[in-house]
Parts: sequence; structure tokens; C-alpha cells
Amino acid sequence: MARRRRWEFRPPIERVQGGFRINPDDPEREVLSRLLAEMRTLLMGPSDNPALVRMFPTAYHQPAHAQLDVEYQRLMREELVASRLAGITTVLGVLSSQQVVTEQELAALMQGLNGLRLILGTALDVGEEHDLDDIAADDPHVGEHHLYVFLSWLLEWTVRAMQGT
Repeated sequence: MARRRRWEFRPPIERVQGGFRINPDDPEREVLSRLLAEMRTLLMGPSDNPALVRMFPTAYHQPAHAQLDVEYQRLMREELVASRLAGITTVLGVLSSQQVVTEQELAALMQGLNGLRLILGTALDVGEEHDLDDIAADDPHVGEHHLYVFLSWLLEWTVRAMQGT
């Protein structure tokens, strides 16, 4: 009689000897790679794209300091975009590999996941109290809401792995 294997939960991201292992299945890796490629396209496009609002938040919130914020965005945006693009390149390499990754590579994954959440959250107008149970099954964006929750879950596990918990 064949013995049945017991199902065991394997965290999507875990700390292992020598670094971190990223465990999503191939279809999940493909979705993440596609989304990161789309984010790269957005970052390289026009800077006034509303989807990017949360990626480049206002530095000065007082109306009297509006010009300071314009100057900050002018000075910092290129550097921030370059950093995010480099991170995307790193993460795409990590996702195509089954190797143990470094803390720096995991930090790039964290930044990439958070960027995807910011863009998707902006498109869905997600607030602090986002709850998937509040989304109707027939909502035209229910799939995107599920994707947002999935990205949040992956980000949470990435933070846990970094913290060693």
C-alpha cells in the first residue's frame, strides 16, 4: 500500500543557510515577472502617469511649499527611477533562478513587490482598510483585488524572512 505524503506548508520566502529561498511556483514567478516588466515600462514612460502617484509621493505637503516639492521631484525622480529599474532587473534574475539569494537581492524583491502594490493599489483606489471580503464577487476588478492581496502576502513573507521570524 502506497503511503500518502503529508502536505506541509512551505513559506513563499524563507531564510535558509547562506541566504533566502524564494519558493513560488513557476506560474506565480511568471506572473510576477510579467508585472515587473509592466512596471518597468510604466517607470520609463511619462512621469505624469497617475498610476505612479504613490511611487513618487509628495515630499512637501504644505501648499506654500508646492514649488519645493516640484524641485524635489525634479532632482530626485531620475535617481529614484534608476534605483527601481535596477531593482527590477535584479528581481527578474532572482525569479528566473532557483538559487539561494542574498539579503540585497531579497531587499530588491521587497522593493519590487511594494512598487507593484503601490501601482495596483492606486489603480484600485485601495485604502488602509482594504479587505477582500468587502469586494463583491461580480466586481469587474475582483481579480486585481485578489492579486493585490497576493502581493501583500508575498511582501509580508519577505519581511518575515528578512527579520528571521
